[in-house]
Amino acid sequence: MATNDTDSRPTVPPLTAATVGLMFLAGAVATMAFDLWGQLVSPALGFANLSPHGLAKSLLGTFGLPNGDFAGYFVHFYLVGLIGYPVGWLFIFKPLWEKVLGGIGGWFLPAAVYGFGLWVFAIGGITAIAGLPFFLNFTGITWVALVGHVLYGIVLVLVIRLAGRG
Repeated sequence: MATNDTDSRPTVPPLTAATVGLMFLAGAVATMAFDLWGQLVSPALGFANLSPHGLAKSLLGTFGLPNGDFAGYFVHFYLVGLIGYPVGWLFIFKPLWEKVLGGIGGWFLPAAVYGFGLWVFAIGGITAIAGLPFFLNFTGITWVALVGHVLYGIVLVLVIRLAGRG
């Protein structure tokens, strides 16, 4: 039986106001889950306290840009949480996953793998660019960040799916 080539194409959403609004909503909820884990739950359990705006401040300072608290929070919440990571899921990772692996893993596995990739990118890559130790020397914050990034990926995709777009 012949198959239609369009059936195997990855799903890339149209860049509409609805898509941008969904990115912001899903990114905001996922960022809140990340921060809830890293700044409340993790320390309450005796683990490290995440301070992602600190990484953003270090990165900005590396490039000679303003790196006060406001700038760090702006980069962490708006540029990364609401725009960068959701764009990465909707327009890069999800279409590649579908193209290479099809529907393997439903939605949960690709979401968790995406979160793991975000952790590698942020804690393995951005820290090095910002002049910080590679993977923050694998201290407690490294592992709290791993859970936080995987949680971010899962919550991001869950919100998108609940909105009927994923």
